[in-house]
Amino acid sequence: MSTQPLRTELIQSYAFVARNFSLMRRYWAWEVVWVAYSIATSMSVTFIAAGSSEITGQQNIDVKHFTLYLLIGTIVWRFLSIMFTFVSEVIQIERWEGTIEYTLMAPVSRWVHLIGQTLFAILYSLFLTLIMGVVMTLFFELDLSNSNLFGALLVLLSGSVSLIGIGIFASILPLLYPERGAQMTHIIQASFLLVSGVYYPISVLPQWMQTLAQISPVTYVLDGMRAAVMDGAPTTELMPYIVPLLIFGVIATPLGIWGFKEAELYAKRTGRLKRVG
Repeated sequence: MSTQPLRTELIQSYAFVARNFSLMRRYWAWEVVWVAYSIATSMSVTFIAAGSSEITGQQNIDVKHFTLYLLIGTIVWRFLSIMFTFVSEVIQIERWEGTIEYTLMAPVSRWVHLIGQTLFAILYSLFLTLIMGVVMTLFFELDLSNSNLFGALLVLLSGSVSLIGIGIFASILPLLYPERGAQMTHIIQASFLLVSGVYYPISVLPQWMQTLAQISPVTYVLDGMRAAVMDGAPTTELMPYIVPLLIFGVIATPLGIWGFKEAELYAKRTGRLKRVG
């Protein structure tokens, strides 16, 4: 059985990865701005822990524990939100570049296109998160000697798999609603931020929000990351977080690709593949 078709599709997927890296080089100044902005906003949140004793008037607060709690929340959220943005705005990016007609009419399988975009999103998010992690660790002088960093990485990558399907589903919105679809994807992203315990335990939320938190993959990523980094939980004890994330991703990603293809056919029939919204 020939492997040529698969090889061709892998090369096509890599082409989308390479194109996005070329766009990064073209707009390198914006990338510098975005990195600086990400670091500044993450540090602003984490400094809340440093000032917690002064804010509350309580001197018995474990500032290092609080700092690490917020630090994990900010870094994990930045990683997941960047990846989600790149996947969900795959159509918006094509519109900005003026290539939407060429890309969606090209003889390339849609899953090849989406996998290429997703792979770039993961690589870019990991790169930016690594920079942020190094800078933040140096600023706050954290001791990670007892942390299970390998397990934390597994949880983070599993979380990527789980959010890919949601991101692809969200990318349908800019496809069907050129004028407001991109803004609608930000509502989805903000909802994850609200209910998933990024900066606070979900136990402080109203009961109905806690129910939503239990079905949010971001909640599992954060809980797993905090268990691995703060408690040094061994990898075997992280399986209750990793397995649900992988199952969710295996189910949601094919459904997302199917939904995108159906939405694409509808958009082509109704003339929605325009360059501007």
